[in-house]
Amino acid sequence: MDDQQPLAGYSPAAQERWVPEPDKRPGRTAFQRDRARVLHSAALRRLAGTTQVVTPLEHDFPRTRLTHSLECAQVGRELGAAFGCDPDLVETACLAHDLGHPPFGHNGEEALDQAARACGGFEGNAQSLRILTRLEPKRFTGTRSVGLNLTRATLDAATKYPWTRGAHPELPHKYGVYTDDLPVFRWLRQGAPEHHRCFEAQVMDWADDVAYSVHDVEDGLHAGHIDPAALRSPVEREGLYAVAARYAPTAEPLEFAEALDRLQSQEWWPHAYDGSARDRARLKDATSQLIGRFCNAAEQATRRRYGIGQLTRYKADLVVPREVRLECAVLKAVADRYVMQRGEQEALRSRQRVVIAELAAALAGLAPRGLDPVFRALWEEADAAGDDAGRLRAVIDQIATLTDSSALARHRALVR
Repeated sequence: MDDQQPLAGYSPAAQERWVPEPDKRPGRTAFQRDRARVLHSAALRRLAGTTQVVTPLEHDFPRTRLTHSLECAQVGRELGAAFGCDPDLVETACLAHDLGHPPFGHNGEEALDQAARACGGFEGNAQSLRILTRLEPKRFTGTRSVGLNLTRATLDAATKYPWTRGAHPELPHKYGVYTDDLPVFRWLRQGAPEHHRCFEAQVMDWADDVAYSVHDVEDGLHAGHIDPAALRSPVEREGLYAVAARYAPTAEPLEFAEALDRLQSQEWWPHAYDGSARDRARLKDATSQLIGRFCNAAEQATRRRYGIGQLTRYKADLVVPREVRLECAVLKAVADRYVMQRGEQEALRSRQRVVIAELAAALAGLAPRGLDPVFRALWEEADAAGDDAGRLRAVIDQIATLTDSSALARHRALVR
């Protein structure tokens, strides 16, 4: 057992690491150490060059995956603390939740999934676990990296989909672990109910939804892609409800209409935006109001069900009222329809998919040449074992760690 400070609500097993190690600075908690490791990781820094919604450098102040992760962490830390969760644990899960996102965001994720079919596919959440437990070198056992060697509870909290591909009947295409990472997954899930996320992971997931639904709309307004007046047009609203159905498939158009009406009826709702200082201040207030609205609703509903007291690990489930989830879905649909579905974006996404596919083919043909030392070693280990899937996984790992700009640069260098 590591030297560590006791943490109320968290058993010694929750604070264990895959490889035991003493703390160089006694007095810190196990979860403070985890937070520091993720904050100082190269994997987190890489997110500064990875698409959120607006492409990095498209304008002066876009949100990237890094700024989104920092904002998600702030939301999650405060919401988790309100329930008695360890705030460092929840913050770390939020900081880590997008580490596995490849170049070009979800578009790149889909392209890599196609390129990785022969080794079991690609999923950003499964890649996050792989980074935390293998690819971001901090500790070794023998000759094998164990990644950042985080605690069991932190890894569990960072696992949004705790199952393998196809194992969940309702979410067959979402999963949180690749087959060759099952040993550490089984270790971190010891004692956990099958397919059930711990409470801290549920807080992280809602903080993620809240942060990106609100901030993507804010970014879209700043960039001039969203016209608030359009949200009052019956024709535009009908189109918006069709998009929102992707985020809340069981909802009816009337429910989306009511959700949008509730938001637009608020005194702070931004009915116009021209980029002036006054409108920017009003928009920032609306952002704050929305985050508070969504978090307060979840806190109150959860407390009504479970009462007062500390809620951690598997003692409770987060309760988010349906009407609040639908308001969140409508905001996601606004960003989707007016930012991600812009005409020029489809041509850009098509080009990005080609870049990923051609880069994967080029690296697979050149390997181990063209791979960074970390991934060259993984490729050579798989090659020595005659493991075709392992060789391809090393190539996929390499591409997944690139930023948008470095993926384009490597593509230019390798593909003629």
